Amino acid sequence: MSAAQLLPFREIGEKVTIYDPVTIIRPDLVTLKSNIIISEFAYLAAGQGAYFGSHIHLATQTTISGGGLFVAEDFVGICSGVRIITGTEDVSGGGLTIPTIPLEFRSFYRSYVVLGKHSFIGTNVVIHPGVTIGEGAVVASGSVVTKDLAPWGLYMGVPARRVKDRPREKMLELEKQLMEKYPYDASDFSDIIAQCTKK
Repeated sequence: MSAAQLLPFREIGEKVTIYDPVTIIRPDLVTLKSNIIISEFAYLAAGQGAYFGSHIHLATQTTISGGGLFVAEDFVGICSGVRIITGTEDVSGGGLTIPTIPLEFRSFYRSYVVLGKHSFIGTNVVIHPGVTIGEGAVVASGSVVTKDLAPWGLYMGVPARRVKDRPREKMLELEKQLMEKYPYDASDFSDIIAQCTKK
């Protein structure tokens, strides 16, 4: 039995590899489908829930935090040093902003981040709360994402802007071939995504 299977995850599929040391806060709120690698020194705070589809890589030094909801659909790559923020302190003056302060004196909000199927997040990207990265979108290294990104584009910059298109048909054909040869536990988080992205 692997170390990953010893943690009390909400759900865990097959071929899930978690390298030590990794910090996972509230594994009981974490869903892991199949064919997942979480590399050493990753930090995952499940917040209101964290959902990982199949064929996911969470690279070294990656952080998912903020107390909100996180969803990564199938075939998502998250490179080293990525910061995914699902919620944050309210710095507008509505309350004190340190987690050691009693709740009655604080002001903060919890949100979500959704990474669509086949999205790829480059090294040292920062993703702010309330953002959906569309299917097949790529975010270049060092970019900052502050709003939703449309599917099948390459985005870069601060804030991230679309600079070119990414081919869709070839990737979806390869996915189909993979499924035929090596069936996998496909995710369907549509209900969770619909609930958290209601505006």
